[in-house]
Amino acid sequence: MSKLRILLADDNKQVLEYVREFLTANGFEIIGTAADGQSVVEAVAQLLPDILILDISMPVLNGIRAARRVLELNLPIKIVFLTALNDPETCRAAMETGAFCYVLKLRLASDLIPAIESAKDGRRFVSPGCE
Repeated sequence: MSKLRILLADDNKQVLEYVREFLTANGFEIIGTAADGQSVVEAVAQLLPDILILDISMPVLNGIRAARRVLELNLPIKIVFLTALNDPETCRAAMETGAFCYVLKLRLASDLIPAIESAKDGRRFVSPGCE
């Protein structure tokens, strides 16, 4: 079975590096990163990842708008939001884009890998306390 190809998107370079190291250590292939919403859309079209791990608070286009544009490309991609925002309204808006998962950054170590596996299998995953 081939590794899932993952694109990471966050405007915080330290977060990007931490998530890259965490996922690489757990057997995932990181094919690229993006630091703003417009770059996310362009990177998805070019790199064709299986999974997009996407922050919500980003410049140019926020993560929710970027997710909508990515899904308009009609590619077989699954979106996992990874964010510090834990209010139910933001979670609901994010999930309504068609994303499969919503993970809180504070729960990254316990929730991100199960969320990626859920997304891969077409199942939803939301960190506790968000919905």
